[in-house]
Amino acid sequence: MSKSKFFSGQPIFNQLLSFIPTTLIDKVCRETNADYYYKHFKAFDHLVTMLFSSFHQCTSLRELHTGLLANQHRLHHLGIKHTPRRSTISDANRTRPVAFFEKLYHRLYNHHYQAFSPDSRKRKSLVDRLFIVDSTTVSLFSNVMKGAGVIRMDGRKKGGIKAHVLMTAKTELPSFTILTEAAKNDRIIMPQLELLPGSIIAMDRAYVNYKLMKEWTEKEITWVTRVTKSMKIKLLTRNRLKILHKRKGILKDWVIQLGNPLTEEKTPVQTARVISIYDRNTKKKIHLLTNNFTYTPTTIRKLYQKRWAIEMLFKRIKQNSQLNNFLGENKNAISIQLWCTLIKDLLTKIVKDKLTEKGSKKWSFSNLTGFLRLHLYTYIHLMNFLAEPEYALLQHNKGPDQINLQLKLFSF
Repeated sequence: MSKSKFFSGQPIFNQLLSFIPTTLIDKVCRETNADYYYKHFKAFDHLVTMLFSSFHQCTSLRELHTGLLANQHRLHHLGIKHTPRRSTISDANRTRPVAFFEKLYHRLYNHHYQAFSPDSRKRKSLVDRLFIVDSTTVSLFSNVMKGAGVIRMDGRKKGGIKAHVLMTAKTELPSFTILTEAAKNDRIIMPQLELLPGSIIAMDRAYVNYKLMKEWTEKEITWVTRVTKSMKIKLLTRNRLKILHKRKGILKDWVIQLGNPLTEEKTPVQTARVISIYDRNTKKKIHLLTNNFTYTPTTIRKLYQKRWAIEMLFKRIKQNSQLNNFLGENKNAISIQLWCTLIKDLLTKIVKDKLTEKGSKKWSFSNLTGFLRLHLYTYIHLMNFLAEPEYALLQHNKGPDQINLQLKLFSF
């Protein structure tokens, strides 16, 4: 294999940023007035700076600033003419609209991962149509944002930022996210969810909303959750179970009336289905609630089990990102840093998916993140490098010696 297959005139960081169309950045910038009052440190410069910090897991503004200075000549490839000072970055994190980074993430997700259309729902598998909703909290160093939980013995209480996430099971990426204070209720995301007919959503019992669940049923959207103690349930019929289902731990399959006729406005009445399961691992009974009457009990159980994939998403982001130290002590700066963390995670996932499509070497997410961080400014072709990293570096390192040898031969 020749060296030309691996060599690139742009460092890996530039190749990663090429997944973000400049037209998309300009459009979002105009919509959010992100460059208003900014003469030099534009929204694009701010985005590159924060992605640099996210990839390198910088813990302070000084660390970020010195890192930018050390790579100043490489950043010129991107059109960044001036390296921002620490005060400039701090001011931008405090004043630039968070909506720029929020919209950019969602537009970038839609650009690379289009949701299924209603016409194609019959051709899509269950996993392709499955959405999972949950939230995760990132603890902060001080009470910048109102935190959740009890107050410590010394009377102090740390703040926290909560990410309310709607994840697609197929992509394992957030398709819709809201950032709030940790004390906010999880159901704040529910009225803002826009699901297409034919979608399937798995959720924890903290997200139970009778009105919304009835609207989803009318729109042919399947939902799966767990039964809570406060639910008003009336048994209608008992479905007979097959022997195969009993062997797999299915205990009951009931058709029930969900809601209270006396409080129709708060808890509208609808027909639903309860499936009781015995979990042999935990030795506990689980009661699932759904509005789907066609799927088998084992299929309903598998759909709900997929809900745990979102916990793996939260674990992946927290383990491969620097979320213990933030570059600002205000809500705006914290939110911007978290949005850029999600953008970095999205870019890494795009690379991982492209490697899978090519049938190249399989990378774990943590290893891929580590390699990108170490070789962010290596002038080598990203995809070819990741397909054969050891061989690519050997060929890349031979380049200068071969060039010097050719120059010596030419001088004779």
